[in-house]
Amino acid sequence: MRIKKYDFDYSRRTFLEKTASGGASGGLLAALWPSISASADTSKAYPDELLDIETFTRGQVKVGDIINKDNVFLVQDLLDPITFQQVMQDGRTFHIQSSEHDAETMFPPYFLDASIRNQGQAKFGTDGNVYTKSGEPWIGGLPFPEPKTGNEAIANITLSWGRHDKCIYATPAKTVNPDGDVQFEYDWVWAEQQCAGLVHPDASGPYLKGYEDLLRLQTIWFTHTQDVKGHAFLSKWKYNQKEIPALFGYLPNLKRVRRFPSNQRFEAYMPGMNLYLSDAWSSGDPMLTWGNFKIIHRGPMLTSSHSQWTPENENWRPDLVGGAKNETYFNVGKSLAPEVIVFEGEPIGYPNAPVSKRRIYMDVRSMGGGMSITYDRNGEVWKGLEGGGGQLVSGPQSINAKDGRPEWSWAWAISHDVQKNNVTRFHHAKECKGNWESALDPDENIVKNYMTKQALRRLGI
Repeated sequence: MRIKKYDFDYSRRTFLEKTASGGASGGLLAALWPSISASADTSKAYPDELLDIETFTRGQVKVGDIINKDNVFLVQDLLDPITFQQVMQDGRTFHIQSSEHDAETMFPPYFLDASIRNQGQAKFGTDGNVYTKSGEPWIGGLPFPEPKTGNEAIANITLSWGRHDKCIYATPAKTVNPDGDVQFEYDWVWAEQQCAGLVHPDASGPYLKGYEDLLRLQTIWFTHTQDVKGHAFLSKWKYNQKEIPALFGYLPNLKRVRRFPSNQRFEAYMPGMNLYLSDAWSSGDPMLTWGNFKIIHRGPMLTSSHSQWTPENENWRPDLVGGAKNETYFNVGKSLAPEVIVFEGEPIGYPNAPVSKRRIYMDVRSMGGGMSITYDRNGEVWKGLEGGGGQLVSGPQSINAKDGRPEWSWAWAISHDVQKNNVTRFHHAKECKGNWESALDPDENIVKNYMTKQALRRLGI
């Protein structure tokens, strides 16, 4: 007979102590990141009750169960308030997955390599930016794999969004109104190029030659429907996180590229979208234009952090569920994550922003933000951006990196304006209208092809 060393209240007590004391790293029984570095096994850092949903709920919830309004109270403490509301009031359901403990399934392979290789080398400079111990811009991977403050947590998301040197995401999207009708429909292509912190083995170094003063370049161009087709926008992020990115856009009706003001970071790209520049990856603004970051909670949570890719479905789209016509949300799985950091920040660099704060739920194992909640200027919940992802493996199908290891990426996202009750859902697709296909670390010069003013004009034709 196995004698349990830790009772069911041990985790709760320890998480409360860690949150209250500050300065605590991930893991309860052992430091999390040394376990990842040694064997990629995250389970060694946590007691049994945090590794299995059936154990955690004392048999009330099991792998394979469908969570709906009749039983969601059994896992209410493991959900953010918006997801709970969707299940209770709008017919959303999700299924319970087994927990995943292998850290190699939680990162793109080269990004994990860099995080292990470069651990302990990051520091904040006197200007608030992240540098190496020798004073250079960050060299790749997670700068703070064991975040002890909100500033370290937001840096882990902001310095590399997609965690690849370059990527192209073909993205179909639909906005569903409270009646369950599709009110708006879009296809867009989202492209990112890291300029600092390059991790791919083909990169000549950690910085993109000729762009050493930048953190990233990012472009979005719309390919459907006809009324938005041809609109294209380019953001240039300086490495200095106090500087608001320059935003350029091509407008087909004007046939020219113009620069947009910084306050448009809190406006929808297109009518009807719940997605703003500021929302991207839960960290769509330079981190030093926000402030007052603080960790407010640590504890377990149900997250969509693995087995989210559905290549067996048409164009990789997850099935639908919930809402007035049962087509409002993606029908996805969630598993028990043993430790999530919940932290908040305020838009101190945007005095006219319609936002008072953003609350981010971050899986301590991967440092990925699976949910962010934005609050309006009155402190009321405005909208939530929820996402799921994981390794691109499903049965016999997989997408692999150059060295043969499975790739990782986001799979889907749901942006829910709870005040209007409109939902914009979009997913990482195989392709989108205009014959554009997704690609991770593609073998092409995406800066030349998609990230110049001349490229914006070409994309807008």
